[in-house]
Amino acid sequence: MTTRRDFLSATAASASLLLTPLKDLAAPTESKSAPGFSVLIMGTNWGFGGTWDELGAKVKKEGYDGVEVWWPGDEKNRNELFAMLSKYTLKVGFLYGSGESDFTKHEKQFQEVISAVAKTKPIYINCHSGKDYFSAEQKFKLINYTTGVSATSEVPIYHETHRGRACYSATVTRELIEKIPELRLTLDISHWCNVHESLLQDQEETVNLALNRTDHIHARIGHAEGPQVNDPRAPEWENAVKAHFAWWDNVVDRKRKEGKSITFLTEFGPPHYLPALPYTQQPVANQWDINVYMLQTLRKRYS
Repeated sequence: MTTRRDFLSATAASASLLLTPLKDLAAPTESKSAPGFSVLIMGTNWGFGGTWDELGAKVKKEGYDGVEVWWPGDEKNRNELFAMLSKYTLKVGFLYGSGESDFTKHEKQFQEVISAVAKTKPIYINCHSGKDYFSAEQKFKLINYTTGVSATSEVPIYHETHRGRACYSATVTRELIEKIPELRLTLDISHWCNVHESLLQDQEETVNLALNRTDHIHARIGHAEGPQVNDPRAPEWENAVKAHFAWWDNVVDRKRKEGKSITFLTEFGPPHYLPALPYTQQPVANQWDINVYMLQTLRKRYS
């Protein structure tokens, strides 16, 4: 008689045999780099249950250049984070976005925190900007404020293509790009795949506009029905994986020619971004292992 445990073990073993990493994606891209080009790859604490120090040790061991984390709300937490960064010689990029639904409150909180974060001199600030239901004028106000802070602090500030935020769709982001010349993006194009239920084949011009404004990439693979495939190493996701790498290649090639840096965050998330089995809530894959796989693939391809 086959028990549930036997079934799960057999399923996991069968799945491991099907994992066929796309080896061509780990091959270096053939392109000369202008002086100043560099690739920095950041690790996430999303889904990590340990302390700041434990995160730092693990990130350093895997070979990441730093971490991208949400701006800590209290001073004690911030002090522990900065102590970890110093101990392990890691860089930091901060993520921030207000949850206020009222625009007046949202704008006030957003401005105060972005200004405070910039004073700590991270290598970038990644904004979950506004809300998808804010008006175009309200979105402009938030983005234009960050432009001023970035200019005075010399800290790059990016706006993420994220569901529920100002840049939630390709079409809306195009309107923002056309109105705000200074807008720079964090490309998490997995969200757009989900929003538009496609690999964006019919929006090539709009996607190219976004790629030309991209300075930071969230390296997660999405698909037409969700922002994260269950495991990018599985052969059934080949088309989605290749589509994302083609977009990232475009950005990296431009940075090579310009002699500028590009940053990545490996951002495969925990359940329920990562699918889980019903009832047991057992994840169908290992989040940390997937992110390390992405780190190694990006490093080989772009460095």
